[in-house]
Amino acid sequence: MSIRPQQTISRVVTVQGVGFLTGADVTVRFHPAPEQAGITFQRVDLPGTGAIPALVEYVPPRQRRTALAWGGATVELVEHVLAALAGLQIDNCRIELDACELPGLDGSSQAFADALLRAGLVELDAPRRVVHLRHPVSVSEPGQEVRGVPSDEPGLTLSYSLDYGEGSPIPQQSFEVRLTPEAFLNEVVYARTFVLEQEVAALRAQGYGRRTTTADLLIYGPEGVVGNTLRSANECARHKLLDCVGDFALLGCDLSGRIEAHRSGHSLNSRFIRQVCLSHPAESRPRPEQRAA
Repeated sequence: MSIRPQQTISRVVTVQGVGFLTGADVTVRFHPAPEQAGITFQRVDLPGTGAIPALVEYVPPRQRRTALAWGGATVELVEHVLAALAGLQIDNCRIELDACELPGLDGSSQAFADALLRAGLVELDAPRRVVHLRHPVSVSEPGQEVRGVPSDEPGLTLSYSLDYGEGSPIPQQSFEVRLTPEAFLNEVVYARTFVLEQEVAALRAQGYGRRTTTADLLIYGPEGVVGNTLRSANECARHKLLDCVGDFALLGCDLSGRIEAHRSGHSLNSRFIRQVCLSHPAESRPRPEQRAA
């Protein structure tokens, strides 16, 4: 895999929408950032708090989503924004938002990617760091696994298999892609979040999704998708792979190898990246404690 130059965006661009969790109106501004700055999130509604690096060390425990927290500030549902940035190979960007979560939009990365492409990409002088998987790395939980292995193919190949068992309205499906910006835009970016209809009531009882409707994401009832239409037959597997792209971006550098995920979620994805950091210390980017020293 040839070393590519780091990239940022050429100008500030804004995305607005409603948060899936809180129902708040959210404004997000993407700013250019210099080489080696990485991706950071800044809560402008919390004066005095610092920028949160988009690195796995700053990921707190969560169910069904990925969050970042540091210095008294938390940002929820970062995975779709991180997927858009990683999929387009945008390595340095300061993201300002005025709420505790990113807007849900249509449950995919499409609107974020569209905005970033409108801003335009700029190459920087520094090379992008790459971690080449030199030996197998795997993490698992009952019925779930993420496994990375070396590959003779250039770049990163991702595979995701989804199987919720007999009787589930979501059929067994899989998807595989060699990740490039072109493949991300053509095959991954549009895939939307999905949830079972029986789970919606429980989520709303917890205060989530008050302004979310069947038009905003894929809700599966006993007979299939409710009030919406699939964009591809295996859209659910594509979306789970999209989540992997965003979660794996928390490594803070590119990955080279082959990664196969089976029924993994955000927590297991983060565990996998932590394991990559531990097993490839010479190739991984400096850890926060190393930079502080």
